[in-house]
Amino acid sequence: MTTTQTPAAGLTTRPAAAGATYTITLKAGLELLNSNQRLHHAPKGRRTRAIREAAMVAVSENETLMAALAAAKPGPLFQRAHIFGIYHPATSGRCDPANWYPSFKAAVDGLVDAGLLDDDDHTRVVGPDMRLGCKVKGGRIALVVRGLEAGQDWPDFGAVAA
Repeated sequence: MTTTQTPAAGLTTRPAAAGATYTITLKAGLELLNSNQRLHHAPKGRRTRAIREAAMVAVSENETLMAALAAAKPGPLFQRAHIFGIYHPATSGRCDPANWYPSFKAAVDGLVDAGLLDDDDHTRVVGPDMRLGCKVKGGRIALVVRGLEAGQDWPDFGAVAA
């Protein structure tokens, strides 16, 4: 676990240890965004806002996660993290989980709003990597957030990215 000192306030914060993992599941039935949709900006904005807020609510309802956030204050819970996104469709059949990226992006923004990360740029977040989960009535998405060490990519993409 990394300990950082905040000089001005003299406070010690403890970001989540690398390997610490939390699952944030959004409520079923939420209107999600799909990259194949061609929505007018107003309904798209409403859905984006609803997903972002649902992610913040899901964080606030997780007691373990809230305790970890409180221990990390005043900083974020994670300095760097890998995010694994799981799309649980409402129906059986063929599906492309990557098409739901706009929903995952909005949910990750909600995690930033909730204080899990300072930002969701490439220096702090690897992912989200989207996968298909089991069928759930109403459909939903879940995010599995795993802490990483500074500079660590998980899985190790170093050889591929070079």
